[in-house]
Amino acid sequence: MDSGFRIFPERGSTNAEGVDDLYFYLLLVSFVFSALIFILVITFAVKYRRRPGRERAARVTPQPALEIAWMVLPFALCLVMFVWGARLYVRIYEAPPGAMEVYVVARQWMWKLQHPEGSSEINELHVPVHRPVRLVMTSQDVIHSFYVPAFRIKQDVLPNRYTSIWFQAIQPGEYPLLCAEYCGTKHSGMTGRIVVMTDPDYERWMSEATSQGSLAAVGLQLFRGLGCSGCHTGAADARAPRLEGLFGSRVQLEGGRSVVADEAYLRESILDPRAKIVSGFQPLMPVFRGQLNEDDLIRLVAYLKSLAVREGRPDQP
Repeated sequence: MDSGFRIFPERGSTNAEGVDDLYFYLLLVSFVFSALIFILVITFAVKYRRRPGRERAARVTPQPALEIAWMVLPFALCLVMFVWGARLYVRIYEAPPGAMEVYVVARQWMWKLQHPEGSSEINELHVPVHRPVRLVMTSQDVIHSFYVPAFRIKQDVLPNRYTSIWFQAIQPGEYPLLCAEYCGTKHSGMTGRIVVMTDPDYERWMSEATSQGSLAAVGLQLFRGLGCSGCHTGAADARAPRLEGLFGSRVQLEGGRSVVADEAYLRESILDPRAKIVSGFQPLMPVFRGQLNEDDLIRLVAYLKSLAVREGRPDQP
């Protein structure tokens, strides 16, 4: 990675070019209109200044075409900004199918990053080049913000909920990771790095990284240890809903509402199962709020997601 002085960070992801193009368009529009306004103000100030024998301004004849033009043109330029920005937003925040998932827990003042295979990192994230990576993030204390300037991604990381964003690095190297939300006295020191590696190097690093088992495997042990398997048996007469194929599906709730079973729904259902009661079942599940930390929740969510198998293939969020 080039460490020399740069006005803009290098473009390190597939989304960087689109973000820069929109930014330069906004700069161009702002510059053109600012220059036009200043030029007209100065021109009119000189041309129509008060002079002897010309104490009253001349009557201005209305020009409908001009009136329409200076309403339609700014509207069209703003509409381009809106459509362009909306499409870019959807592209950045909707990960492509098959993206590699990494769980992120922010706390004062560090980043903990967890790979599905079980390897965890502190203030570092090793990823393969040319592969989309989806980050599922939460905070253990206050609001943080996951910011990688070279990838042009920034996402607030909030306590008690999940947020997500994705990126796909386009060249190997090391890229700074920053917190872009003031989170306390050591906010400026909450830094890290994204290490982008070639596929062989990444596989070698992954094989050497210490691991206590995949997140799903550890989550299964925790699932059994909490006694969840006694009710979530999958049988027709079970006292709790079936979990196989749950993630990514639409769940019918009491009262006629329905929700999509994403990571946020799974997390809420573990901590506060009475918040959204599945139709046809009684609210018998105990509340685990205050009994599980964020690492345990990530393991349980990873296990539940591993059960989402349909037609022999894992569901994608």
